[in-house]
Amino acid sequence: MMQEFDKLAQSLQPHYSHFNVSARLLFTGHSHQAWPDVAFDGVRQYMQLAADQVDTKWSAAFEKTEVLRSYLRNYYDDPTGKYCREQNTHVLMISWLSSLNLKEKPKIITTTGEFHSMYRQLRRYREEGYDIVFLPHEDDDQLLSAIKEEMDDRTAAVMLSRIYFETSEINTRISEIAAATKKAGIPLLIDDYHGTNVVPLSITDEGLEHCYVLIGGYKYLQWGEANCFLRYPSDCELRPAVTGWFASFDTLDEPRDDKPVSFDDGDQKFASGTYDPISQFRAAAVANFFQKMGLSPETLRRQYSDQVSYLRDLFDEQSFSKDLIQHANSRPIEETGGFLALKSPHAREIRAQLLSQGVFTDARGDIIRFGPAPYTTAEQCRQAIQKLGEVVREF
Repeated sequence: MMQEFDKLAQSLQPHYSHFNVSARLLFTGHSHQAWPDVAFDGVRQYMQLAADQVDTKWSAAFEKTEVLRSYLRNYYDDPTGKYCREQNTHVLMISWLSSLNLKEKPKIITTTGEFHSMYRQLRRYREEGYDIVFLPHEDDDQLLSAIKEEMDDRTAAVMLSRIYFETSEINTRISEIAAATKKAGIPLLIDDYHGTNVVPLSITDEGLEHCYVLIGGYKYLQWGEANCFLRYPSDCELRPAVTGWFASFDTLDEPRDDKPVSFDDGDQKFASGTYDPISQFRAAAVANFFQKMGLSPETLRRQYSDQVSYLRDLFDEQSFSKDLIQHANSRPIEETGGFLALKSPHAREIRAQLLSQGVFTDARGDIIRFGPAPYTTAEQCRQAIQKLGEVVREF
């Protein structure tokens, strides 16, 4: 039976021939989506450019990064925001953390639902004596109240996700949290790796202009590795202690002196140093492809919502014993991101057995995740859940 999302999925599949998406059950869209064929053209373009221009290639590389910045500013309805590019979000987060006054304000408020990059780093900071507060994340209203109660004159920052990486649950109180942190004069860092290209967000309409946003290209953007960004306000006064020479190109030829370290006015305030620009050529080709195919924020949101709703229905039809496997996210689809999250004591074993049968999923602890992509059809969803049923019933 055809589903509404099939039309778009089927129109996209021919453009992903290298990944052979039409013949494979790829449900790691929340972790790593297939790249369209134009991504391979971008790689070849860079290789030829590097051969032709050698060390004069950098201006062309920077132009590709601007394509990505423009895409993100459009997606986030954010004409004035700055977007610093880096290899991964952890590098950006460390640079940002280094700009905080942790000597006088050693407290950071976060949640128990953060991805490993943030969770691990803050756990390590707590071992070093900083006051890291991990608040329960399951109830958005309670989290909002708890953050307001925890904020004080010792608080350096609040750091949390808009969509939780394990369950796909949307934090529906981000705007209220942002307003509270702004009133208190406390920086707010939002991890939006699972939000970009899935759940539209207008930074302007939601009053988030003062916020910092971590964005990654490895998942729903289909940009691949090494295309991550930190969005920060145009009037940002933070001065990262961990800083590389790419943060101040304008001063490289000036005589060295004892003046404070300077930062350019552009988008690279939190940058490190030299990188491999091949990733930007690949990503820029994909960004242009998305625009050409009409994959607007609203179109992508509708596609993911329809796909995840369908996966939920297929799962419910299996009538599994809750002792074996059940929903890890019971929120309505309007409060859910781009993947189906299921909870099982056998999650890792189920994932391994599915992989042996050609079904690509992902497991984190006792949660197994099925992440479709815009090119995923209803028939592929049916096959994946059917395979899941066969595997689960062996336990």
